[in-house]
Amino acid sequence: MTVIAEIFSQGEEVVSGQIVDSNATWLSQQLNELGFAVKRHTAVGDDLDDLVGLIREIAARADCCICTGGLGPTVDDLTAEAVAIAAGQTLRFDAEAMRQIAAYFSSRQREMPAINRKQAYFPEQAIRIDNPIGTAPGFALQIQRCWFVFLPGVPSEMKAMFGALRERLLRRFRLQPDALVVLRSLGIGESTIQQALHDLTLPEGVRLGFRAAVDEVQTKLSFPANHPLTEMRSLTRVVATRIGDHVFAIDGLPDEAGGDLLTVVDRYLRENGHKLAVLETASGGMLAAKCHGREWLASVTIAKDLQHAGRLCNTETMGDMAQAAQQLANRLKQQQDADLALVQVYLGSADDYRRPSGRIVLYNCLLTDTGVFHSQQNLAGAAQTKQNQAALFSLDLIRRTLQNSCL
Repeated sequence: MTVIAEIFSQGEEVVSGQIVDSNATWLSQQLNELGFAVKRHTAVGDDLDDLVGLIREIAARADCCICTGGLGPTVDDLTAEAVAIAAGQTLRFDAEAMRQIAAYFSSRQREMPAINRKQAYFPEQAIRIDNPIGTAPGFALQIQRCWFVFLPGVPSEMKAMFGALRERLLRRFRLQPDALVVLRSLGIGESTIQQALHDLTLPEGVRLGFRAAVDEVQTKLSFPANHPLTEMRSLTRVVATRIGDHVFAIDGLPDEAGGDLLTVVDRYLRENGHKLAVLETASGGMLAAKCHGREWLASVTIAKDLQHAGRLCNTETMGDMAQAAQQLANRLKQQQDADLALVQVYLGSADDYRRPSGRIVLYNCLLTDTGVFHSQQNLAGAAQTKQNQAALFSLDLIRRTLQNSCL
């Protein structure tokens, strides 16, 4: 049975855009992992009628709702009052909550303002949820169909209180979390992946989804609880084959290590005991920043432009880009006594590099003890975007080589 949950955030600072509602994102992740089906995120300002109306709406359509914000001592903190009205209950004073609030101020040798007494009042049928690091206790109660939980809006306090709340949720609801398998890929768009999978027949209850992030595209397979592991593996293999060697990791299967691209590269280099030397141009130091502190990184040289890279291999112009890059890689490998040498060069003017509409051609050359491997990509976007793309494609060439997927 699907257990429907909602996230409800309160505060003018949320609806006006003064702050990003990171609480809702974090809570959704936690609830999905537990097995809830999170259907809606809602935000309301500091208006009593709006709060009461929304609480009553959610009470009729959801099984559980986690609410954040509005538990402070000031006049714009209206949550407890709104909940009492929506539930048809009066507010009652909680002596233990008052003791905890007073202890918070006493431990810091501060006098408690009288208005903080407001935080010790809850709807009469509510259960108090202690706040171990702040002054605002939370509370929970049933209203019609829905079990509501009200937590502070301060993220650190909310997260600290959710740890204790997690066990209550597991006891109160019969949850069956879906199994999520994520295929992580680089160098291929979600529309291209969708096209590759357009005629794929999914078993009953299995859902396919996509997420395009800055550093990767994720293809998500959501399996019902207790779906046979052998079938999960089989379908994942089919999807991975259709996407091709753009897939650099798979999360969610017990026999797959998973992880982001740098984690995958780090694992391969450490397992093989390799040392890597790098010359980067287009990534402008971003590759060095991503790899900073890794035990396998022998050296990084950051060349500002192609002319600088050209002088390193004793040529005034790049000429044949592949030949020049290989010369640089040979010299770098010898100088640093490294197992692998990566040289990153690009074609394009400084103006092409800076302009969002400009395009450059990235060329990576990786020299190993067994051969030379290359990759080439067109990069576009703002300079910082080009830098990040260049760093990622350089890492991906290392990944493909160590996975023996380069031709």
